[in-house]
Amino acid sequence: MIGHNVVAIIPARGGSKGIPRKNIKMLADKPLIAYSIEQALLSEHIDRVIVSTDNQEIADISLNYGAEVPFIRPKKLANDTAGTEPVLQHTVKYLEEKDNYNVDLIVLLQPTSPIRYAKDIDESINKLIDSKANSLLSVCQSHSFFWKETKEGKTEALYDYKNRPRRQDIEEPEYKENGSIYVTERNILINKNNRLGGKIEKYIMDELKSLEIDEPYEFWLIEQIIKKFYDDLI
Repeated sequence: MIGHNVVAIIPARGGSKGIPRKNIKMLADKPLIAYSIEQALLSEHIDRVIVSTDNQEIADISLNYGAEVPFIRPKKLANDTAGTEPVLQHTVKYLEEKDNYNVDLIVLLQPTSPIRYAKDIDESINKLIDSKANSLLSVCQSHSFFWKETKEGKTEALYDYKNRPRRQDIEEPEYKENGSIYVTERNILINKNNRLGGKIEKYIMDELKSLEIDEPYEFWLIEQIIKKFYDDLI
C-alpha cells in the first residue's frame, strides 16, 4: 500500500526469569503476545506479522492468533545474553533466503508493551516515510529529573538542580524511549547492526500507552488500566 514490503517482528523468548511464561501469560482474558499480534494484523501498512520464538507453546498460540511462525529460533539467539538486533537480523535473512521475500521496513513490536493501537503503528510508519528518516522509535515525554550514582559512590544530578525549571518553562522537551514501536529500514538493521541509525525520527505516545510489563505487579496494574481506559483492546 505504501510501496514498501513491511514486516512486523514480535520477539518472544520462552525463558523468563522474572515472570514465568510471561509472553503467553493471560492479560485481561487473552495471552500477552496476542495484543501485539492483533495490533500488527490490523495495521494498514504491515504485510507480514512474524513471531520469532524458541518455544513451541508460544509458537502454537501465536499461530492461533494469526501470526506467522516460519521457524523456531535457534538456541544461540534465545539465551539470557542474546540481543534483539541479532534476532531481527535472523528473521530478515530467513525471509530473504528461504522465502525469497524482499524486506524493506522492519517494525519491531515488543509484546511487553500491550497498550498500543494499529493506528500508532501506521502513524509511525507514515512519519518515517514522510520525514525521509531511516529509523524511528516511539517515545513519551519525560517530566523526570534524573540523578545518578558515580563509580565513586557520589550522587550527582543530570540537570541543573540549583535552577530547577518548571515543566511549562522547559523550552526543549525531553523524551524517554518507551519500547513499544521501532521502525527500521532493512539496510540500517543489517549494515549498522542496530534498530536505530541514519536519520532518526520519533513517534510520541501517551504516558499510559508507554507502560511496559517487566515485573509481576505490572500485569495487574496494566490489566486495570486496559479495562478502564483501553477496553477496546480486549
